[in-house]
Amino acid sequence: MKKRIFLVEDEPGLALTLSDRLTSEGYAVETASDGETAVQRATGAGFDLVILDIMLPLKNGFDVCRDLRQQGIDTPILMLTARGQVVDRVVGLKLGADDYLVKPFEMIELLARIEALLRRVPASPQAGMDSYQYNDIRIDFRRTEVTRSGKTVELSAREYHLLRYLVEHREATLSREELLEKVWGYEATPLTRTVDVHIAWLRQKLEVNPRHPQFILTVHGLGYKFVG
Repeated sequence: MKKRIFLVEDEPGLALTLSDRLTSEGYAVETASDGETAVQRATGAGFDLVILDIMLPLKNGFDVCRDLRQQGIDTPILMLTARGQVVDRVVGLKLGADDYLVKPFEMIELLARIEALLRRVPASPQAGMDSYQYNDIRIDFRRTEVTRSGKTVELSAREYHLLRYLVEHREATLSREELLEKVWGYEATPLTRTVDVHIAWLRQKLEVNPRHPQFILTVHGLGYKFVG
């Protein structure tokens, strides 16, 4: 069965070019040209991947990404942006985007990013493991919900997947390369700093003292370990 890609791009020429190329690569492609339509169609549509431009009419790509994640849509999102500033990339990742690509880009790079995201297999809870609790943190795997002292902790989709993978492999030292491959879907390791940033965000939200974490530990020179 063909993988379904939802392309949200308001530049007609680029949308046509990308759609034609992706179709020729064997993907089933649907398109939208504004943010409001994107949210409506991506909700419950069962796409395998969303390619999302940031500069869109009616609702920008950041807002679209945020809305989809808040509705529990966990479809991988690849953001396209003409902006090269680091802050825009960070905002997109914090809102739940899985990857980003700055325009202009080479088609071969876009295809490689798409393949990597589609290869990603979401981590699944251990058999019979519906929830897990450590300290005052509770992870409900069935509801994909994290609470701290009974109050919901807002995590992006990527933060949740990273936490879940750490918990499922607790006590094991996990390299940045393994986390990139298993949580992000990269086989190569171009952005190991991405792991460090997401670990820092998790610590800020879950550790009593993020500077001296008790549960999400750094194993210097090797990677990270969850102890709980």
